[in-house]
Amino acid sequence: MSFKIAIIGAGSVGFTKKLFTDILCVPEFRDVEFALTDLSERNLQMIKSILDRVVEFNRLPTKVTATTDRRAALEGARYIISCVRVGGLEAYADDIRIPLKYGIDQCVGDTICAGGILYGQRNIPVILDFCKDILEVAEPGAKFLNYANPMAMNTWAAIEYGRVDTVGLCHGVQHGADQIAEVLGAKSRTELDYVCSGINHQTWFIDLRLNGRKIGKDELVAAFEAHPVYSQQEKLRIDVLKRFGVYSTESNGHLSEYLPWYRKRPDEITRWIDMSDWIHGETGGYLRYSTETRNWFETEFPQFLESAARPIDPAKRSNEHASHILEALETNRVYRGHFNVKNNGIITNLPQDAIIESPGFVDRFGINMAAGITLPEACAATCTSSINVQRMSVHAAISGDIDLLKLAVLHDPLVGAVSTPEEVWQMVDEMVVAQARWLPQYAGAVPAAKERLSKSRVKTREWAGAARRDVRSIEELRAEKAALKQAV
Repeated sequence: MSFKIAIIGAGSVGFTKKLFTDILCVPEFRDVEFALTDLSERNLQMIKSILDRVVEFNRLPTKVTATTDRRAALEGARYIISCVRVGGLEAYADDIRIPLKYGIDQCVGDTICAGGILYGQRNIPVILDFCKDILEVAEPGAKFLNYANPMAMNTWAAIEYGRVDTVGLCHGVQHGADQIAEVLGAKSRTELDYVCSGINHQTWFIDLRLNGRKIGKDELVAAFEAHPVYSQQEKLRIDVLKRFGVYSTESNGHLSEYLPWYRKRPDEITRWIDMSDWIHGETGGYLRYSTETRNWFETEFPQFLESAARPIDPAKRSNEHASHILEALETNRVYRGHFNVKNNGIITNLPQDAIIESPGFVDRFGINMAAGITLPEACAATCTSSINVQRMSVHAAISGDIDLLKLAVLHDPLVGAVSTPEEVWQMVDEMVVAQARWLPQYAGAVPAAKERLSKSRVKTREWAGAARRDVRSIEELRAEKAALKQAV
């Protein structure tokens, strides 16, 4: 088979390499063309060098091109994969830093909450530019696979306003299933059958069966509380399981910032999180991790290039959905996964216009979702709160209505638990002014926002957060990796 795959934001080096090698695990895809595009010529050339090394070592006919001209990369593409982070780590730092001045402590800040909403404002205009190019120059009927956060907002905009055949993809469900299989003593995840449904990053394991035997709440709670690691790392997640009756897909840190109850006071934050790794709730944890990862890659690039000279091993193919979807569509080998699509009756007790994440099957006829799922009421209530925020955020990003943006932030569960309306109004003004270069739709609102900020009397504080860690140096990372290697 010969067709073209374009990867936008291909400078996301580790993830791009994973998608690339996963796809080449499919024997029929040896002749595929990969077109890489990114704003950074330097990052493009680095990732192209790595992928060229993979192709050369494995003696494949696969073609890899790289260009900063996005339309050229998209021309004739059958599949387009997006991994973009508009504004990069500079804008992301503001997503964490500015809300902290108003008492809002985020672990990740890429889905909802103040950081996720502003992230969506930066991404959505760019997503719509992608969609315009796809409709004009890609292969007719091309499919857009969005991996970029905020997943629901980006996918919502691409479907409703971009009018492109779009599916949103995430790996939270797979990671949650791995945990459940482990605590229940399964030999592999294949022994676990599950139905997981909700919205991205708030998806719920509403039916669990181990080797055909149904697993109830009490058994699952006992299994997690008995686990020597997860009982400490997932304290908040286990508490939600006890109260809601079902387990969430998302990590302790992710879940903590989508709810109004666990990060509202500093002493509560430290009670529920675990500092053994960023993902369990550390303040700005993913920002720190992303910064360290970028610094490590740039410094240790020769090692990454050397490690690319290895055989592609189908046994090590990851559980990221993209390669499996492409394989099912092109070969008719059926794949079951969890996908982000417009609801339209798939989940009965969530809004019809929402972007939901739920089970589906893929074959040559496309992505076919299992319809008629009803969530437990508490799960539906929590998801609906986030959906209302997402809807307002998308509409604000499209219209450039700063007042609607402020209302979206005001209705966010964690923001509403921490901040007053006056604080929210000033915080949004401050974020829009700080990120103006990535927010063209708000250009007309920036002067008035600056004027309001010059006269504001709302008090703020310089606060690092309840559980902040410093970015580690390359030397510290090397020492840590050496210690881990020696321990093993």
